Amino acid sequence: MKTIKKYYYKYKEIILYLLFGGLTTLVNFISYAILAHPLAMPPVAATAIAWLLSVLFAYVTNKIWVFESRRDGKKALLHELAAFFACRAFSGVLDIGIMWVFAELLRFNDLVVKIISNMIVIVLNYLFSKLWIFKKEHKGES
Repeated sequence: MKTIKKYYYKYKEIILYLLFGGLTTLVNFISYAILAHPLAMPPVAATAIAWLLSVLFAYVTNKIWVFESRRDGKKALLHELAAFFACRAFSGVLDIGIMWVFAELLRFNDLVVKIISNMIVIVLNYLFSKLWIFKKEHKGES
């Protein structure tokens, strides 16, 4: 039991990111599937709306549980939020581009393309969050 706890605390951030990343992906995928299939929305439009819903979910879970950001003050919070949405906008445009090329132009199975696209986006989003958005500040740094 001590070994499990030891590894959990050692890899807590990655474990939580994968957990909440998986849930974020689920929010994105389910939103997309509902919008694109029962509601017959075009793949790009459904992807854009699914992206927005999943980004909102991801910001809250990443800030509170994954990276445990304790930034206070309006300026710091706005900077963090803007950075988060800017990075997610980049990965969202990438997601939409992948869907447009592979699902709409090349007519590949849209659900398979969506899964592959989300895998790429998850890796990029972790790197952005870890290295830039929620980067831990060392004492003495502003």
